[in-house]
Amino acid sequence: MAVEAASPATNEPPKAQPPVTPPAASSRWLKYVTPVFVVLLALAVLVAVTRNWNSWEGGHVEQATDDAYVRGDLTPLSTKVAGIVQNVAVSDYQQVHKGELIVELEDSDYQAQVSQANAAVEAARAAIEDNLRQRQLEDARIDRALAGVDEAKAQIVAAQAGKDAVEAQLVRARSERKRQENLHQANAATQQKLEAAVADEQQLAAQFASRDADLAAARTGLRSNELAVETERRQKIVLESQEVQLAADLRAKEASLVVTQVNLGYTKIYAPGDGSVGERQVRPGQLVSPGTQVISFVDRKRWVQANYKETQLTNVRVGDVAEIRVDQFPGEVFHGKVIEIAPASGSQFALLPPDNATGNFTKVVQRIPVKIELDDTNKSSELRPGLSVTAIVRTRK
Repeated sequence: MAVEAASPATNEPPKAQPPVTPPAASSRWLKYVTPVFVVLLALAVLVAVTRNWNSWEGGHVEQATDDAYVRGDLTPLSTKVAGIVQNVAVSDYQQVHKGELIVELEDSDYQAQVSQANAAVEAARAAIEDNLRQRQLEDARIDRALAGVDEAKAQIVAAQAGKDAVEAQLVRARSERKRQENLHQANAATQQKLEAAVADEQQLAAQFASRDADLAAARTGLRSNELAVETERRQKIVLESQEVQLAADLRAKEASLVVTQVNLGYTKIYAPGDGSVGERQVRPGQLVSPGTQVISFVDRKRWVQANYKETQLTNVRVGDVAEIRVDQFPGEVFHGKVIEIAPASGSQFALLPPDNATGNFTKVVQRIPVKIELDDTNKSSELRPGLSVTAIVRTRK
């Protein structure tokens, strides 16, 4: 008997689906290992960069920084003496040359002080000259007193010789008188001869007394002249000591004159070099005191101070060439070279240096100032201190 085909409307049981194959164990392992591998690779890169970043940064041939500025000597010009401003010879921001007058104070008071000091110096010199004349006079008086001593000695010698001569005659006259007295007593001589012998003896005795008085006077004169010599010599010593004092006084007066002349020179303030001035701080007629700032002077010479990070200075040395790009002159390059590297970081030169000896320490990369000198001084004079620049130093390594 033929078998009839099943009708489509007949409900047939669902066909069995093929069994699903479970994932392999290797696939499950890769699912967890891949993220771990990526994390480890990132950590390795981070560690490598952290440990070697400073050496990589310091090993670059070109070290650049935009923490750099144009610098120049900025000198505040101030007064040294008090006075009234007579003239301000410059205007604001004017170009000046070395030795050019900038500010002038009234100097009549200081001129008078100089004249007074000159007069004091002349008086001191006159006193020294007068002392010299007095010492010369004392020398003449000493010579005269010494001559008197010699004359007194000669008088003593003459008086002594005269006394000796009269004494010899007096001895002979006394012998003669005694002999005549004896003869007169023996009636062998007349009264007249006796009287003559007595008269001769008395006359010679008087002459002897006179010669003795002359000798005493000569000795007194010698003593007097010797005392005069000593007195004049002492007076000369006094004058010589006064000479030392007068010489010291002269030096003091000359020093005082120099001080007044210096103060007179301070009434004029000149440009210390070639450059320009800032804004005027004083005006004619203004009373200023010592230390008053009258104007600022900016020297013509310029340089660049580049503040490099400490990690950039590994191979930077004095003499390395540099390129400077100034924001004021876009596209223009200035050339120079490193001439100085600061001996300490910029923070150490601050008014209040940081003290890191605390528990909340945070390491911060320090900046080291590097001084770069520009090759073209004429071109660099166009730059103004304070301008921002970008400095690139080419190291030798």
